[in-house]
Amino acid sequence: MDRTHLLSDQDEAHCGPSCPAGSYADPNTTPNAGATAPPADVMPVVPGYESLGPNVIPPSDFGVAQPQAPSRAPERRFDIPAITEELAHEAFIKYASSRCCYSSKPAKEMVFTDLQSLNTYRYRLETFTESRTTEWDSEPYNGQVVDGFGVAPAPWSIPVPIPSLFQDCKKSIRVPHTSTVKGCHSCLNLGRSACSRCTNSGRARCGSCSGMGRTSPDQRCNRCHGSGMIRCHSCGGAGSITCKTCQGQGKLLCFIKLQITWKNNIYVAVIDKGSGFPVALLDQITGEKLLTDMAPVVYPVASFPDCSINATSQSAVTEHLAQFATTCRILQQRQTIELIPITRVHYTWNEKTHIYFVYGTEHEVFTKDYPAKCCCCSIL
Repeated sequence: MDRTHLLSDQDEAHCGPSCPAGSYADPNTTPNAGATAPPADVMPVVPGYESLGPNVIPPSDFGVAQPQAPSRAPERRFDIPAITEELAHEAFIKYASSRCCYSSKPAKEMVFTDLQSLNTYRYRLETFTESRTTEWDSEPYNGQVVDGFGVAPAPWSIPVPIPSLFQDCKKSIRVPHTSTVKGCHSCLNLGRSACSRCTNSGRARCGSCSGMGRTSPDQRCNRCHGSGMIRCHSCGGAGSITCKTCQGQGKLLCFIKLQITWKNNIYVAVIDKGSGFPVALLDQITGEKLLTDMAPVVYPVASFPDCSINATSQSAVTEHLAQFATTCRILQQRQTIELIPITRVHYTWNEKTHIYFVYGTEHEVFTKDYPAKCCCCSIL
């Protein structure tokens, strides 16, 4: 879950990569090749798994770790000075040159009137969770060992290695002692299914003559010899095909599958200063890290000089605990505070005043009203 919040000065009280390839290979992992389990109502009832489905709630004795102390935050206010006129000029010229329909004259001939530094903070809370679901699954039965004896362990008592923190990942394993052999429900234990193309007849309508037997009023179809029907290519004329569910075996090894999902849930808030700058542009921009705090459960930031950050952290931590603590297992949390440099530049050109922004450590440029565009850019 990825949430982005925008805060103004008047709103202070409210605020994945996937698994590495080949990770956690397991003999119990079940790469299902298309088989599906019979309907649940014909499967045996396994103690502890009477009600299969999504979101297996962790037992209460798992608990939720409690933070030990408030996170240490910088106690002084960080103020990034406005960039120099030389750097602002260089960034603006580079920006204009990168636009094919922008004249470089305003960027080269502009006269600075003011440069204002705008301290912008970005707060991020990441909550790395683990959730588990259960369902019946199957694979074609080829004589493999049937692990159907003994007591099946509870879903949350099955040990599963945790992947890299703060990376989305999924893994499926077979629950021990839940296997059983059943006849294939798709083909009624026959190993073959009726061909859907020829409806079990072995013959299909000729495509050359559309089943008419003739390609013209006085020309008999050479492909079907006038019959309008040809041997079905899908089944080779047999009228049936190998069952895709059991792959021709007629039997399925059925078992309860445990699906484990690790997800990095992200809460992001940008503290804006009413600058008019579109903060969505900051998504791919780096800033200066002021705080990084990681723990099983983090404590809300309480001593940051900008009270908006404190309120944001309190709201974010409270929201994530309420959302995830009772529905899944919280493995780790991480909160960060970044200071993103933004300079608002006022300049004149052709006796008119204009504004542009230089932002991020990358010195990107944004402006709404570049004063010299060609007509096609104006239309766009």
